[in-house]
Amino acid sequence: MNRLTVIHLLLLFPFLINLSYSQERPRDLGIHIGVLKPGLNNSITDVAGVSVGHLTKIEGEDIRTGVTAILPHQGNLFQNKVPAAVFIGNGFGKLAGVTQVEELGNIESPIILTNTLSVAAGIEGVVRYSLSQEGNEQVQSVNAIVGETNDGLLNDIRGMHIDSKEVLAAIHAANTGIVQEGNVGAGTGTVCFGFKGGIGTASRKLPATLGGHTVGVLVQSNFGGVLQVNGAPVGVTLGQYAFKNQLESADGSCMIIVATDAPVGERNLKRIAERAMFGLAKTGGIASNGSGDYVIAFSNFKENLIPHQSSSTLIKREELRNDDMSALFLATIEATEEAIINSLFAAEDMIGKGGRKVSALPVPKVLELMNLKEK
Repeated sequence: MNRLTVIHLLLLFPFLINLSYSQERPRDLGIHIGVLKPGLNNSITDVAGVSVGHLTKIEGEDIRTGVTAILPHQGNLFQNKVPAAVFIGNGFGKLAGVTQVEELGNIESPIILTNTLSVAAGIEGVVRYSLSQEGNEQVQSVNAIVGETNDGLLNDIRGMHIDSKEVLAAIHAANTGIVQEGNVGAGTGTVCFGFKGGIGTASRKLPATLGGHTVGVLVQSNFGGVLQVNGAPVGVTLGQYAFKNQLESADGSCMIIVATDAPVGERNLKRIAERAMFGLAKTGGIASNGSGDYVIAFSNFKENLIPHQSSSTLIKREELRNDDMSALFLATIEATEEAIINSLFAAEDMIGKGGRKVSALPVPKVLELMNLKEK
């Protein structure tokens, strides 16, 4: 069975990914980021109801791209919207749907991540999905949320190889279990800190004394800076970091999705989203001029879902006090930092467009300089 056949099988039968997924992650190797404990799978799907689907497209010598879909809950998202907010760390990017989220404070569709020139396909796929949902027969407007990073170093991005059917496939592949990381979905062709980047995810579960809420993060890592792993100066030690060889080497982008089951509205979700950038900074990211660094944060606390139609003119919901937000801020910072590091540890060497090769992070060397041994 050749490699392309395997990829096609994974696209047709996404459950095979979960059955075979057994990557060693930094935490398995002794790298414990932060002080809070992760959820069961250390994944954004630890927030109950959140699901993630990938479509990975690796064809020939030049196509290295894909789609990742995040669904905030398992119901009809248009009819039951989630409170949400967006924070822009650096705005050199194309995040479709951002203005309506800013204006209304909610999300009504799956969140799609892909490459820069496939944002239009992402929008079409989300719209087609939403219009096909039972109960949406009279819907005539959908705010599709589509984010991107540029995978043009490894992928024939000008070929625009993603179409709306593949976006739909990623949405329909979404499940609530283990999320595959590394060279998959929207992370197939990405580069981070000069090493192979990709999809990464992590979570934090607050103790009962702090509310017992869960925060989950998923990232599409494709940015630069001076890599640090749990505070260790990995980029400097390995001699690979921004500005070492050329001025523009730090440019890229990072999409960060933060999910929580905590009862918070759009105002405090904005504050949570801001803290995710602290997590990016702790990995050595610098949000350079050419980087599109966006954070999308949402809460799927069931009682606070926003109905599209209601007989009442009032919205009633529970919200945490400002004084009780700090633990969620810390959880967001830690989960974002770990998700980015997870994306690097999971990624593998890749040869793509024009024969270019991007090597994976040399994990044994990283463990050695951190005084850890690979198991």
